[in-house]
Formats: sequence, structure tokens, C-alpha cells
Amino acid sequence: MKETAKQIKDKFFELGVDIPIGDIEERLDKLVTKFKVPMDEARRSVINYFLKEHNMDRSDYFAGQGEQQPQGESPQMNTADILEADRWVSLRGKIVQLWDNTHESISQVGLIGDETGTIKFTKWQNAELPDVEEGKCYQFMNVMSKEWNGRINIDLNKNSSIEDLDEDIDIDVQGPSTESPQVNTADITEADRWVSLRGKIVQLWDNDHESISQVGLIGDESGTIKFTNWQSAELPDVEEGKCYLFSNVVSNEWNDKIQINLNKNSSIEEIDEDIEVGNSSVTFTGALVDIQSGSGLIKRCPECNRALTKGACTEHGKVEGLYDLRIKAIMDDGIVTQEALLNRELTEQVGEMTLDDAIAMAADALDQAVVLDLIKKKLVGKYYTVTGPKLDRYILVDSIEQESQVDIALVDDLLTEVEVA
Repeated sequence: MKETAKQIKDKFFELGVDIPIGDIEERLDKLVTKFKVPMDEARRSVINYFLKEHNMDRSDYFAGQGEQQPQGESPQMNTADILEADRWVSLRGKIVQLWDNTHESISQVGLIGDETGTIKFTKWQNAELPDVEEGKCYQFMNVMSKEWNGRINIDLNKNSSIEDLDEDIDIDVQGPSTESPQVNTADITEADRWVSLRGKIVQLWDNDHESISQVGLIGDESGTIKFTNWQSAELPDVEEGKCYLFSNVVSNEWNDKIQINLNKNSSIEEIDEDIEVGNSSVTFTGALVDIQSGSGLIKRCPECNRALTKGACTEHGKVEGLYDLRIKAIMDDGIVTQEALLNRELTEQVGEMTLDDAIAMAADALDQAVVLDLIKKKLVGKYYTVTGPKLDRYILVDSIEQESQVDIALVDDLLTEVEVA
């Protein structure tokens, strides 16, 4: 980031404008750290901000550079031939997949492919371009190639255009038009690959996104990986503890972690075998400083196992839920905080109650919240060591042990920080 800021400062200085490097770094850091904007786009945004502030023309800054606005139509290329960053190109292709996107500055993000392969594309909100649809073919004109995490992708911006194509483009053999190679989860180390895998559903997570059918963790002998089953895929639901063959799923990268997505080109087949999931566990020791809402006695949908919200499932509506116990804990070792998920078995263990005990307790009080209150009294402020696979911000706890040696002063400090926050 410092090098990027220096490059921006030096270029403006050449043009007779001296911008404090701290101002540039501050804007870059805010875009990249707070809003999770890719560095290339953050750099472009910061440059445009200072160009506007000093009433300068873009052509002055970008003269002789790859980001100079394209003159006329950019050269038509196949996806496999787009190997360099900062080039204006045009391409025709089929939208293979659209990914969920939480960035306000991004309109759409996904994969576009042709006969030679696939490439990731990002369509920015400020481009004000029409949306594209999965499975349809388009001509992308004047898009900019970029490098992100060592991979080339393309950006659609204000200089770009999109045109519908009345044709069906065959995707490269590594795309969904043929059966993808079957691999182990540990072998899925790159984004934008079509693969198939067999595994056991380790855990399904709560999901409130209307576009997502199910999200969770699938594992095999080599480890575990996050999967997302999109509503648009129209695939059957899976169940925790059962084994499946996922065919033609695509890998992608999110927050520096590889995961897999199931889409319209994918399929799910239940398999009659018991797969032993490999241990890719982490261990964390710290004070349990808080237990989040949605813990304690909850109800789940009998169809998809989602936790109910006010008696309703996001997928199946009002249902007669099944009781379950869980804990969504926050732990702190004095340096970092860590979220941990405990299933029914472990919640019964550390909470010193069975599911039937919890149901009876809630019935007597006419309030499920009494179970969570009791669990908090038993656990918060104590030191634990938890072990289990880590995905995104959670440790999916396989085992938990209370530590006998506790630094009381440290626990008090941590609890005080939580209360203040």
C-alpha cells in the first residue's frame, strides 16, 4: 500500500501537484481495509478523487499508461489469451456463474467462459451497465484486464459496454460441459476450477441470504472445504452426517480462502458409504467472554435443518420446528478474539444439561431464554481449550476442555473490554 501511495504521489508531483502521502495512504487504507475494495480499484478510485479535487483531466495522468481510455474498440481476444494486466480487450462468452457479492461498489461478479477457458469478471456499480444472466452469452467491449492474487481477471467500467449475443458458446472442457475431474478437498487450492468431489456433510450453517439454498462444510479423508448451494441451481438439499458426490462444482476465492459453489451445471448424488473426514484441526485456548444470541435452546427446520427465526424457516416458511442445543461462543486469549460453534453434544457436556432438561426448563419458565441465561452463568469467564476445523471466522468445535490454571486478572480485563464494547 505504501508503494502504491508513493507511485500516486510521484505522478501527481510530476504534474505539479504536491499531495501529502498520508492523505493518499489514508484513502487507500479505508477502501481496502474497511470496504474490502481490491487494491487496483482502490488505486483507481483514489486517483480519480484527487484528479477531481484539483480539477485535472484523466488524460494528463494516464498519458502513456495502460489505464488510458481506449481509443475505439479494443482488440477481440479469447479468455485464454488474456495473460497480461492493464490491457484493454474485448471478448465474447457465456456467463458460467454469478457469485454472491456484498461489496456496495460492485454490481456483479462471476465467471465468463468461451471455447478456450474461463475468466473472472467484475462489473462495477459506477459503470452503470446492464446486469447479465447465468447461461446467457454476451459481447464485452472495452474491458480492462487486471491481476489479483496472482490471477488475471477483467473489470467492466464506464468505458465498457455489454451486448446480448443470440448464440450458444461451448465452454472449454474444464468448464461444465463435461464431467469435471474428481479430486480431494485438499487438492482444491486454486480459484476458477471445475471439479467433482465426494465427501460427508460435516456441518450446515444458518443462512439468511435469499439467493442461497444451503451453506456449510463438506469433508473427506484429506480435509474440509466450505460449500455454497445457490437457490438458482435448483438442487436438492443435503443433510448433516450423510455422504454425497458433488459433480461439476466451481472453486472460488473469498477472503483469501478457497471454497466451492454449486450452480445450475452441478449435480448432487447421495452415496452409500461412510467417509472418514480428515483432521485439519486448530486449537485455541482463551477465556470464554461472551455467548451470542441464537445460542441455547433453538428450533430447526425439519426439512433443511436451518435454525428458525420467529418460528419460520427462510426456505420453508412456518414449520413445526425440532428442538436443538448449540453455543456460539466468543473467546479471547488476550491477543485476538475467536468465535467458536458448539453442537448439541458439546453444549450438553459443558452446560451440564440434556436437551430434554433444557426443553423442560423452558416450558416451566414459558421462555426459551432461561436456557441461554443459565449457560452464560456456567461458562462465561472461564478458560477453555477448543479444537476443531476452522473456516472463515469460526472454529467448528470437536472437543472442549476447561483449563484449571486461570489468570483471573486477565479474565477480568477481557470481560471488562466486552462490557465496554
